[in-house]
Amino acid sequence: MRALLVVNPNATTTTERGRDILVRALRSQVDLDVAYTQRRGHAADLAREAAREGLDLVVTLGGDGTVNEAVNGLMTFDSGPAPDRAQERPALAVVPGGSTNVFARALGLPSDWAEGTGAILEALRDRRERIIGLGRADDRYFTFCAGMGIDAEVVRRVDQARRKGSTSTPWLYFRATMAQFAATNRRMPLLTLELPGEPAQSGITWMLVQNTAPWTYIGERPVDPNPRASFDTGLDVLGLRELQVASTARTVTQILSNRHEPKGKQVVRMHDLSGFTLTAAKPIAFQVDGEYLGECDKLDFASVPGALRVVC
Repeated sequence: MRALLVVNPNATTTTERGRDILVRALRSQVDLDVAYTQRRGHAADLAREAAREGLDLVVTLGGDGTVNEAVNGLMTFDSGPAPDRAQERPALAVVPGGSTNVFARALGLPSDWAEGTGAILEALRDRRERIIGLGRADDRYFTFCAGMGIDAEVVRRVDQARRKGSTSTPWLYFRATMAQFAATNRRMPLLTLELPGEPAQSGITWMLVQNTAPWTYIGERPVDPNPRASFDTGLDVLGLRELQVASTARTVTQILSNRHEPKGKQVVRMHDLSGFTLTAAKPIAFQVDGEYLGECDKLDFASVPGALRVVC
């Protein structure tokens, strides 16, 4: 089996010695090449080239952003019309190397990189694979979530803080969330949700789209606003019509409790959607898999079943 290990040198959970151990362990199972990312988008280029060369496996060491880039590279190496031809692409294995590692943990892998490596080696020996569905926002694929509105603004604030030397921690995200909530015009509805054959739903301030559950983690604790979301179904959405203090605090409490699913007049929730469109009254921030991608005023979302083979 020919494989490529795509390493983000900024992976937060491994040292150079740890990376050497990982490489030796993988080479005991596969014919391995190693490549280090050098810029944003480089993991996509490396994965795309691995697919074009007919490799059997792409392994990533990095966070969810590295995984997302590699997935987009695998999904776009062939411009043919069928994005769900999983058997024609290399399989993907994910070694947790970021601060949260939502995708790896959603697959059932340990959050520790060493334990995750052991699980991947065992799966390779036993030839354990799974075919999963992905989400797509316009031409960008995502593995677990996308968002338009305040969550994307929070991601942008966190990215800015990290470039200034801050470490990605739950406390950093909390501070960024509070700062962004204070800066947001909470009474201005921006988004309209359009479903084929149904009346449009307008007046939505924030929209979260999930391809699986959970949405994210706070430390070891999952945050699960759409617990029925799954790699094996369509997309789930959670939207808020207004971000007023009282109603938003109630919804956030419901989300964090994991005992009560979010509900209320301001809440919009839908399960197992094959596709929909979000339009904005003005350009609004959006993110996929925790990566800030800028602002836009329209996104076409689609569920892509049977898209990707993963080692798990």
